[in-house]
Amino acid sequence: MTQRKRITFFLDALHGGGAEKAVVNLLKGLAQRNEFDLDLVLATKEGPYLDLVPPEVRIVDLNMGRAVKATLPLMSYLKKNRPWALIGNMGHVNVVALMAIKLSRIKTKLVLVEQNTVSGNQSKLKRAKLVELLMKWLYPHADAVAGVSAGVARDLEERLGLKNETVKVLNNPVVNEDLITHSQASLDHPWFAVNTPPVFLAVGRLNPQKDFLNLLNAFAQVRKQQEARLIILGEGEERPALEATIHNLGIGKDVLLPGFVKNPYVYMKHANCFVLSSRQEGLPTVLIEAMACGCPVVSTDCPSGPEEILDRGTYGLLVPIQNSAALGEAMLATLKNPPEQKLLMQRANEYSTEKVVKAYLSLLHEL
Repeated sequence: MTQRKRITFFLDALHGGGAEKAVVNLLKGLAQRNEFDLDLVLATKEGPYLDLVPPEVRIVDLNMGRAVKATLPLMSYLKKNRPWALIGNMGHVNVVALMAIKLSRIKTKLVLVEQNTVSGNQSKLKRAKLVELLMKWLYPHADAVAGVSAGVARDLEERLGLKNETVKVLNNPVVNEDLITHSQASLDHPWFAVNTPPVFLAVGRLNPQKDFLNLLNAFAQVRKQQEARLIILGEGEERPALEATIHNLGIGKDVLLPGFVKNPYVYMKHANCFVLSSRQEGLPTVLIEAMACGCPVVSTDCPSGPEEILDRGTYGLLVPIQNSAALGEAMLATLKNPPEQKLLMQRANEYSTEKVVKAYLSLLHEL
């Protein structure tokens, strides 16, 4: 009997972000095919997505806290298990994966996937600048480098000095049966009762990148013209600033910040409009998820992803980043004239787990 090939994914942990969700969905899709042994190697075994990992996947805990400390333990894992392929999914994680591969001196296909544009990283920390320098040095040694959108791919080539069209595009897997099933769960929330004001929804970490301060200012403009409510699902360091802004704008009765919610899809199913207010993205998963649930969407035209997902505004209005007036107008316009649910759902299916898994396997077999 031929021994099954092993595919390994490497991450910091399974915190509630887009990269982590993408890896979980990839593992689900690969597990359903029942063709490979699957490992998920974590620098530390923690995070709300742990219980979403399919039982067929072996979770390996390096118990190192953060990926930056995990180079030698990952090298030991590679020497012992010799996977057919190793896949990383974020800059600093990818750097560690590449160093571990080099040190282990084993033949493993290495695919490095970037979730965000490198040029959009505004961090002034020396660590962030060091990671980019290491990316420039190490990424050419990977078997394949990919961005989750064409925008991310082209940005990587320009920022890291890679040859044009050498960075592949591997979209994140977003739409699957689990998403649709969860969206159809019951939602016992008074804001979604019959004959209540329309509800806007946003989902993401409460950090500067998501620019929820911009969304709050846009929503305040909407409230001056009609009754409406806003729910922002997620947790993060900007909570105090957001709560202060809500108070200062006098919209406290119409805004909720419930924190991280394991099933945001049922909210997407019932919301009147989903809003992405980000300054920067790679391929905003939540935008696709909302469309898959049939929810009309409005997005900033940030780099990168929204323009590709919405086909330059065909499937939802695009507005400039950090422009609360334009965002508020687009929110109102979408309430008055929402697109057909069927069209949104069809577009979202371009990012199905089945299609993306096929793309990953096709690339691996080419290497």
